[in-house]
Amino acid sequence: MDWRDHGILLTVRRHGESAAIIDVFTEGHGRHAGVVRGGAGRRMAPILQPGAQLDLTWRARLEEHLGSYQAEPLRSRAAAALSGRLALAGLNAVTALLSFCLPEREAYPALYARTEQLLDLLEQEDLWPLAYLHWELALLEEMGFGLDLTACAVTGAEEGLVYVSPKTGRAVSAAGAGDWADRLLPLPPVLLGQGAAEDPEIAIALRTTGYFLESHLAPALGNRPLPETRGRLVDLISRRP
Repeated sequence: MDWRDHGILLTVRRHGESAAIIDVFTEGHGRHAGVVRGGAGRRMAPILQPGAQLDLTWRARLEEHLGSYQAEPLRSRAAAALSGRLALAGLNAVTALLSFCLPEREAYPALYARTEQLLDLLEQEDLWPLAYLHWELALLEEMGFGLDLTACAVTGAEEGLVYVSPKTGRAVSAAGAGDWADRLLPLPPVLLGQGAAEDPEIAIALRTTGYFLESHLAPALGNRPLPETRGRLVDLISRRP
């Protein structure tokens, strides 16, 4: 069994004296692990850094085996990740969430393309928070917990949408909320593609998407806690000057 694909490195752990087991989000084969011979050695270790774009060849005797990778670098993102606190926090959050959410060996080509585009923006701090919010919405959609913000779930109105139902993920207008307003999640304009998309508003939006990650997606994956790296990223965005 063998295939060749491009992938984004998510995690690396040492295996034996000099090998490494890498977990990679690949374009055509989803999240897929394998052993890299010499992966912990002097030549390969600098290449095998989270976020790196790799050209991969995977081989195994049987498809269900862990298998081995030959990995060649296409693009390193180490320098971009070290360009600032936001870039490093962003890279850590993205790779951790993908490791947390994605089932093994199931392809998500649209999410892969979005992830590649997002990570290529690491050094552009003015663009990153909004791009990350859009990516997180796409992640929820791909995992089956997407938000429906097109119209009020109660009245059907397409204007005046200010809340999100924590149960259904659907938008709710001020008129439709009634006495239930204090039990609903905020729907800032940035989630509707409106307004100036300032960092404090993006942070509010991320707390809304975070609710669905924590209260809907995580239970579906066995009630594991969300990666702490995501919370650190949201805090950093909310406190940026």
